[in-house]
Amino acid sequence: MEFVEEVLQRPPLVLGVDPRPELHGPEPLGHIRRYTLSLMEALLEKVCAVKFQTAFFEALGPAGFALMHELVVGARVLSLPVIVDAKRGDIGSTAEAYARAYLEAYPGSALTVNPYLGQDALEPFIKAAARSGGAVFVLVKTSNPGSSLFQDLPLANERRLYQAVADHLAQEAERQRMGAWSRLGAVVGATYPAQVWELRERLPWSLFLLPGLGAQGGQAIRGPGLLNAASRALYYPGGRPDLEGAVRQAEVYLASLAPSP
Repeated sequence: MEFVEEVLQRPPLVLGVDPRPELHGPEPLGHIRRYTLSLMEALLEKVCAVKFQTAFFEALGPAGFALMHELVVGARVLSLPVIVDAKRGDIGSTAEAYARAYLEAYPGSALTVNPYLGQDALEPFIKAAARSGGAVFVLVKTSNPGSSLFQDLPLANERRLYQAVADHLAQEAERQRMGAWSRLGAVVGATYPAQVWELRERLPWSLFLLPGLGAQGGQAIRGPGLLNAASRALYYPGGRPDLEGAVRQAEVYLASLAPSP
């Protein structure tokens, strides 16, 4: 099944996996593996996707990076959609290699990408997603406080830079539509709710990945095609591994995301 079809059939909550080895005892890799697999199973009916932040696995060395790929496979075995949060961005054969590594290696999965090298940097990812039934989430307005330094730069036509990125993506997103929605999505921080709604007007066909829920101060935002992502607050509720706490936290988020009666 296509990534877009899968996530839209599930609750609009994304589990972010950003493992901190210091919280997992004397043999952290083994505990991270067991905990993450158990957590994905416990949240199976409560999330639409699992988002793996590659940097945290890369920091664990070759064995940690291999563990991430094992957990991606585990998520797909559970029929959970996967988002690889790698923020890749390059041109030519390098972009094609990144696309093969994450989109074509795991059909039906999604990848976050950086648009600032231009359309030729995006094209290999978009084509790979189309071939593999996956999706691409392009950085538009990120959740960090410093995002305004460049993303909010005013342009000569009275737009901001992030708005110009969104307007360009809107054309490509329409070409990549699969019915009501597109396989070309956007990353928009839940920490900027006003920009979420402004960008929804500019990108009506795109799924939005909304990071920043919980630890970064973002609040759940309810609406069509909005995928709210929580990492530390859901993966480490209370600041530590806790399966029961994660289930309770997911239920709190889902209550706030439930349609109004």
